[in-house]
Amino acid sequence: MLAATVAMTAATTVHDPATAAASVPAAVVQDDDPAGTGRSDQPDPAGGSGDPAAPDQPAPPSSSAENCPDTAAERLGWGDPDRHSSFDGDTLPPDWHPYGPEPGHAKNGTRTPDAVTVADGVMTIDADADGNTGAVSWHPGQRHGRWEACVKSDEASGGLNALLLLWPVAEDFPVGGEIDWMEILSDDRQETSFFLHYGPDNDQDYGATQHDSTQWSSYALEWTPEKMTAYVDGEEWYSNTDTDKFPPRPMNMTMQLDYFPPAGGATAMHMDWASQWAIEESEPAELSLPPGANATGQPRDHPERAPRELTAEERAAQDEMLAALAP
Repeated sequence: MLAATVAMTAATTVHDPATAAASVPAAVVQDDDPAGTGRSDQPDPAGGSGDPAAPDQPAPPSSSAENCPDTAAERLGWGDPDRHSSFDGDTLPPDWHPYGPEPGHAKNGTRTPDAVTVADGVMTIDADADGNTGAVSWHPGQRHGRWEACVKSDEASGGLNALLLLWPVAEDFPVGGEIDWMEILSDDRQETSFFLHYGPDNDQDYGATQHDSTQWSSYALEWTPEKMTAYVDGEEWYSNTDTDKFPPRPMNMTMQLDYFPPAGGATAMHMDWASQWAIEESEPAELSLPPGANATGQPRDHPERAPRELTAEERAAQDEMLAALAP
């Protein structure tokens, strides 16, 4: 049986890594790794050289019930989520943690909280041609469960990739794994990749689908002890049942707009809402970040921003926060 399978629809494709390894692009990983070398370098899959003119930037998006009408949660009957973010007001909810300020991957560019804004019910990460960009992590995490987010990505001009992923709360990549369940490398945002990182050598399982991510899209991941499945607008496009490749510990969701120089111009990615479900087999993370704290992609350089055991006071504040944010 193939480890990677896919729902067979006309708009969906997938590559079995056993037969397509030669054509698989290098995957994005977070900044930190056990060898201390930072994020792995990755070529621009669209061949961007930084020369093309930046695409016209669309007007800032706004939240709407019409943004993501088709969801995996609705189609599969997941019910009400345990956690939901809808980005009301003009500041980040306290369970979303901006990265930095700190250098970006491979010490290129800068991840800064200033690149993350909230307006009109939407969280936005902006990035410019110099690599000033951002990332946010959602705590507390869990092992096994379901996640879904309503997102869109503006076109790019090389060097800026949009991601939703699960990252090991224990900061023990690569043995802790990584699940890139929406990784958009193409400048036109018409192809989405899935990378499942596993093992001490950072091996990867890969899939891809053709989808217009410049439009609002609901990307979802379901991770059970037996199977991992990715959906877009309620349609399955990747699955894996090789449980030896699954992460061994809790993960937290992250949204990143990553810089791989050169970039030809500015771009942005946007989130209208995000939801998380626990399932019967879910294991809550013991490590977390205090409400409102900044996060890091480089915990060796910034250990004060890495997930940790919360104090009793911090745990009580987190419990109060989660109760207030409950749907």
